[in-house]
Amino acid sequence: MRTRLETYFKFAEHQATWRTEILAGLTTFITMAYIIFVNPAILSQTGMPLAAVTTSTCLCAALGSILMGVIANYPLALAPGMGLNAYFTYTVVKGMGVSWQTALGAVFLSGVIFLLLTFGGIRQRLVGAIPHQLHASVAGGIGLFIAFIGLHNAGIIVPSAATVVTLGNMHSPAVLLAIFGIVLIAILQAYRVKASMLIGVLATLALGIALHQVKYQPSTFNPMAIRDTAFHLDIRGALKMNALEIIFVFLFVDLFDNIGTLVAVTERAGLIAEDHTIPRLDKIFFADATSTVIGSLAGTSTVTSYIESSAGVAAGGRTGVTAITTGILFFIAIFVAPVVGAIPDFATAPALILVGALMVAGAARINWDEPTIAIPSFLTLITIPLTYSIATGLSFGLISFAILELATGKGRREHWMLYLLALLFLGRFIYLHAS
Repeated sequence: MRTRLETYFKFAEHQATWRTEILAGLTTFITMAYIIFVNPAILSQTGMPLAAVTTSTCLCAALGSILMGVIANYPLALAPGMGLNAYFTYTVVKGMGVSWQTALGAVFLSGVIFLLLTFGGIRQRLVGAIPHQLHASVAGGIGLFIAFIGLHNAGIIVPSAATVVTLGNMHSPAVLLAIFGIVLIAILQAYRVKASMLIGVLATLALGIALHQVKYQPSTFNPMAIRDTAFHLDIRGALKMNALEIIFVFLFVDLFDNIGTLVAVTERAGLIAEDHTIPRLDKIFFADATSTVIGSLAGTSTVTSYIESSAGVAAGGRTGVTAITTGILFFIAIFVAPVVGAIPDFATAPALILVGALMVAGAARINWDEPTIAIPSFLTLITIPLTYSIATGLSFGLISFAILELATGKGRREHWMLYLLALLFLGRFIYLHAS
């Protein structure tokens, strides 16, 4: 049985071991665990019951990650997307006055459209339209992005009215603990310890507990509370209100955030083929779209691939076993959610910061001497963290690449999808400005 599983997940091809894959899955889970409480905190502001959304968040992350691992055999973990949950709550429900049931109906419709686009091969063509020269810049930009998030979560950088951001309080216990975690992980990585991320997070957490910096408030939790949101979506209401704009945003943001994450993680893991294509792309998108449909039925916003999967990849994860491990841990979290919630930001932030450092290394492969590649790559690299959006950074990169190709006479007929994407992104910027 074990040999069959190793053959199915291609352990030999990826030089994978059970120990490394399971540790990688645990590492990914720990860096993602915040979603168990952040997502319900955001969605509950729509009137959705907190306990129900907590259960649906864990369940959808579990099923989505396991689906990805089993069907596509990639170390990509899934969960309800940050940003999309905020759009769901603050723009659709609170801003437009749409009921959360109808908003879930719109999420369901976007998931169904995703499936149709996948079966039609359109999503795969969109990924193929992204120039392979930009792959390293997308990975590097997302590396800067998650490092920025980690530095902010740790309190090492804080908002500033004068300079946008500035140095935080370096005497804060949380900041000092985060710095301890960064130094520990860095030393372990220097010694080539594969479980450096996991050891660093757990050691920082243990030190935080010893110093009484971890505040744990036990609470009652009933997994059956999911009945308050499961199958409460209003598809007919979404169709009646002509929710095309809402569905388009769910589609657009998820599609291009997912593409950016996918390119970054596979690039970092060395899973992109020699012809710059991503193997089994249709299966990846099928798992992603199916998870969104399941999420709407269970009672949560759009489910998407998580960039925190990079932490598992950095820990050595190369196969679907990493994602399956993460999924199993999310399923267990349904019953022990209050315990999982005890993992503070200062413990997970060091892993995000140093995963970001590993991902930026790919920028060395960019041909900085060629302006038609260097400029779009730089714009992609810098705008992802500064706009807090993978999709926006990818937009800048694609638009500038298309303009430079056409302006220098290098445009090719077979690149029509690239130019179409550039026009769509440009239209998005015009629409956002107009609204």
